[in-house]
Amino acid sequence: MRTLTLMLWVVLVFAASQAVSIKKIDENTESSREKRSPGGWHSPPRLVWKEEYKKVWKTEKKLVWKPEWRSEKIPVWKTDHVQKWQEEQVPAWKIVKKPIWRDVQVPIWKEVQVPHTVKIYKPIFKEIQTPVTKKIQVPEWKQSFIPAWVKEGVPGEKFLGKDEHGWEYTSHDLWRKKMIWKPVWRKVFRTEHKQEYIKQKKLEWQEQYQTVWRTDKKQAWVTEKKQEWVEEKVQVWKTVKKEITVPIQKKVFVEKQKLVHVPVWHTVEVPIWKKVWKLVPLEHDHHQHGWD
Repeated sequence: MRTLTLMLWVVLVFAASQAVSIKKIDENTESSREKRSPGGWHSPPRLVWKEEYKKVWKTEKKLVWKPEWRSEKIPVWKTDHVQKWQEEQVPAWKIVKKPIWRDVQVPIWKEVQVPHTVKIYKPIFKEIQTPVTKKIQVPEWKQSFIPAWVKEGVPGEKFLGKDEHGWEYTSHDLWRKKMIWKPVWRKVFRTEHKQEYIKQKKLEWQEQYQTVWRTDKKQAWVTEKKQEWVEEKVQVWKTVKKEITVPIQKKVFVEKQKLVHVPVWHTVEVPIWKKVWKLVPLEHDHHQHGWD
């Protein structure tokens, strides 16, 4: 690479020197042309303006690349190892207390109905015969005498009186009233005392045995849930710190010689063609008729 750059530099220098020499030759040639004169003609020539291109030199700046060695710092990645604490999960055993429910028998007092025979007295009504003395009316016939009027015949004639004319009235077979005591029998009632037996209800207390239910307390066992705590080993994950070596990429700058091409402006003479007008004698053409 370095040899190629030197060869390019030599070629550029040679090309610049050739351009300068060509420019000088052109200038000498032009000056010799201008010193010529159109003398020697028998008659003054006819002049016309003729277009020509003249080579002139123009000063220009040309960019060239100059090889140059430079020291520069370039970044490079370097692998370095550092110590680092890393958290990781490791298994561990831990004793925990876990609640469980167990069935246990618990004594309780329970109220129950127990049969019990008791002696009671029950009131009852009993039918009894009660003697009573009763007054009764006993009929009997009793003779009594009652006055009564009866007809009794009167023998003979009986003077009854006179009327207004003096006539006498007499009657035969007369009857007269006579009071007598007539025996009669009638039924009368006499009061007597008679003993009888009547039925009555008598309240008595009768002894009986009856079964009754009484409330009693009896011990019983019921199943209940009881919470207990038991120990149990469970696996847990514990976080521990472990020192490890990890590679890291680190950016560092190192010096390095590098061939660079830097731009350089050189002043060079560049040939260009310039359009000019100049007077030149008119050339006669034998085929022309004396006019232009």
